[in-house]
Parts: sequence; C-alpha cells; structure tokens
Amino acid sequence: MERGNPMLDQEKLAILKNKKGFITALDQSRGSTPKALKAYGIPMSSYQTEEEMFYWVHQLRIRILESPAFDSEKIIASILYEDTVKREVAGLFTADFLWQKKGIIPFLKIDRGLDVEDKGVQKLNPITDLPDLLQLAKDYHIFGTKARSVIRRADEEGIRELVKQQFDLAKDVLAADLLPIIEAEVDIRSTEKGEAEILLKQAIKEQLALLDDDQYVMLELTLPKEDNFYADLAQDKHVVRIVALSGIYGREEATRNLAKNRDMIASFSRALLEGLSYEQSEEAFNSVLGTAIDAIYQASVSKDGN
Repeated sequence: MERGNPMLDQEKLAILKNKKGFITALDQSRGSTPKALKAYGIPMSSYQTEEEMFYWVHQLRIRILESPAFDSEKIIASILYEDTVKREVAGLFTADFLWQKKGIIPFLKIDRGLDVEDKGVQKLNPITDLPDLLQLAKDYHIFGTKARSVIRRADEEGIRELVKQQFDLAKDVLAADLLPIIEAEVDIRSTEKGEAEILLKQAIKEQLALLDDDQYVMLELTLPKEDNFYADLAQDKHVVRIVALSGIYGREEATRNLAKNRDMIASFSRALLEGLSYEQSEEAFNSVLGTAIDAIYQASVSKDGN
C-alpha cells in the first residue's frame, strides 16, 4: 500500500484526491484586487487606502462564502489571500469558517509576486518571510499553499529553472506539514504555448521523480493547447490532483475547454466571479453565483475526453 505523509490530515488529503468538484480561487492580492472590485461594481474612488480596499474585497468574499450556493457539494477547496485568512466570517476566522461550516478545505497563497522576465519566464520573487507565512498557515488551520509563476516563451532552460524553483519551495512547504500547489502558468497569449507546455511537462516529470514516496503535490496548470495533454501527470503517485487555471478566458470558454480535459478540475477565479455585482439583491447574487458554480462543477466532472 502507498504510504502517505503521516503529518498531513488524511481526511482532507482523501477529499482532495477523490472527491468530485472543483477549487475556488479567492486569493486576489494587492495587484489584482482593484480589478476584481471594479468588475463587482466598486470603483477605486470608493476607497482611499489599502486597508479600505481589503475591507471591500473581504465584504465580497463574505457574501460569496455565506451564500447557500457555496458549499462542499460542488466545491472541494478554496485558495485564500493572507489578508483574508486573518479576517473573520460569521465570527470565525475565514479558514475555520470554510472547513467547520462549509466542509471546504482552505489553502493560502504565499507567493510575493513575479520576478522580472528572464529566459522567457517569470519566476517567483524571493519569499523572504516564508517561515512566517508557513507558521501563519498552521496557526490559522490552513491545509496547503499556492505560489504562482508564469511561462511566456518556450525556453527550455528558463522553464526547467522555474519548475525547479517551484519544487524547491514545495519541499519547504512539505517540511512544514502542508500540501503545496505548484502553479506554473503558461501564458494563454503566448505564440509558443504548445511548445512551452511540452517543455513544462518534461520538467515537471523530472522533478516529480526526485520526490520521496510520501511527498505529495498538486499541480495548477493552464488549460493546454492539446486536449488531455497533462492526463499522464495525473497518474503519477506524487500528484494529488491537477487543477486548471481559467486565465483570461471568460466562463463559457474556460468551462468548454476544461470539459475536454480529463483528470483536470477547475481552480477558477475570474470565471467564478463573472456577473456578480455589488448592487444585486441577495436572491440575484446567489442565483448568479449558483449558476457559475454549477457550470464550473459540470465542466470539472463531466469530460468529453473520457
């Protein structure tokens, strides 16, 4: 029998590996929050400071998390931003609300943004406060982490370096008894997307082969140019799940592409929030959110490629 990391919560690990559903990305950071708020109907003129900005986006997250449409029947896990983790929903810290009230597993975004492009990629900025972030995750009952890096061109050396950096970070996360999500996004707009994905998959295979038997990761990847391109990675004993980015795709296109890729489930942000508005009544808000959740769930579990 395959041996699992005894320090990981085996109940949550089994849910992530086997349960039908998808992951919601509620991890907008300093750079992406203004755009999300604007789409929701709250312009930058509505807030003057970063604290006010994060207050408003947390009100949006509270509305989402408390919605009856947002539950573990279709949602497996949610990725949170550091500020969100420290705030409360209905009298509980956000991660505790997710797990205790909704049965949804909380993850924490830990990257500090992207480095400048070099060799066709943008690797992670140095995470100088990594020990503090990992302790924060443990203190607030987070199960795992996510860090994002981006591939712009099909540069073999750059992609190999990016993937190695991601796996080196993953090993630090694993050492803290947390489950890492490795996010290596291939830019949807890249003219070399298909070639970059070939190099990315090979680099991931090389790094997976270096993991110990009881070390597990999740992979967060852009929907591939070739349907089912990453299906073989899902069979690797170290891979808990492969989740797909919606990127710049709208919900309709993102869900249509996802449905063609077996062994991938959604990790959507933009596609989840599409159509939500500050001015909507609770009934209208819950209806729009429910429609989004249903569409993303169906794309995650019903595969044309099977």
